[in-house]
Amino acid sequence: MLQGMRDDEELGRVTLAEVAQKAGVSISTVSKVLNGRQDVAAPTRVKVERLLERHSYRRTTRAAREAPLIELVFHELDSIWAMELIRGVENVAKAHQASVVLTESGTRHAPDPEWIEGVMQRRPRGVVLVFSALPAEVKARLRSRSIPFVIVDPAGGPEPDVPSVGSANWNGGLVATRHLLEMGHRRIGIITGPDDMLCSLARLDGYRSALSMAGIQADPELVRYGDFHVEGGFKRALELLDLPEPPTAVFAGSDLQALGVLEAARVRELRVPQDLSVVGYDDVPVAQWASPALTTVHQPLREMAEEAVQMLMRLSVQEPVTTRLELATSLVVRKSTAPPAL
Repeated sequence: MLQGMRDDEELGRVTLAEVAQKAGVSISTVSKVLNGRQDVAAPTRVKVERLLERHSYRRTTRAAREAPLIELVFHELDSIWAMELIRGVENVAKAHQASVVLTESGTRHAPDPEWIEGVMQRRPRGVVLVFSALPAEVKARLRSRSIPFVIVDPAGGPEPDVPSVGSANWNGGLVATRHLLEMGHRRIGIITGPDDMLCSLARLDGYRSALSMAGIQADPELVRYGDFHVEGGFKRALELLDLPEPPTAVFAGSDLQALGVLEAARVRELRVPQDLSVVGYDDVPVAQWASPALTTVHQPLREMAEEAVQMLMRLSVQEPVTTRLELATSLVVRKSTAPPAL
């Protein structure tokens, strides 16, 4: 048995016996931790995992034992943009003859603590997470089992040591606002996302930068924070439209919020785009079927997911990767924007 364990280690790195000695436990206990067994006390498991990570323990035969699975973890599966990410992951996983496991867990910032126990047992080839951050313990446990992970990050900027794929949110806010300015709008409202998400703040900064470049001072009354959903867009749009001096155009930080803006315009008996121009963000499939078809910022969600899985595959064979990859955003002009009414 001991000989088998030695064969399973990389030369020049710590042995299981050395890890067991440092942790004050038996070799079988270390083996249980490596294999995701639950019959190990939590403090002991944490101590062993930290030692494994500190000494960069890796198994040379892991590829033969790992499940041909890619685990994709969301905090919210029932969204339009989630489907775009799923398709992107499946495209690349299929090319590598791997299956995709979908998991819904946690908040938009991090998965639930219970999720890590399940993934330790499933031992997938790698994990793609749609979150803005990962707790230190989660990162340590994944690394201790040599399970690579990548964050697909439409929400913000993860820590520098976490491989991630994102998009150019600041530029998206800039081009959306610049488009409205070029059409002649000067009083432009914005409904961005939650104020604790970096992507929301980046799109807002792009909006403010475009106004500043045009010599226009941003009006705090025209800034609203939403939730990236239709209802939130509807409520915030009504607030803007009911101002004494309402905007002639609204930039919504997601296409779903933009749909809420269209409904608010209908309720207030405003025509789009004759009375109110509307720009969305994401370019999900429903945007082109809105009435009128929605001008929006294309966020390459499917491509982001594809790049994340490609990065994951390279990490699984210990190839170097770029820690942060940011894909370009671009404006898609349709029918929901026009010059302001005279």
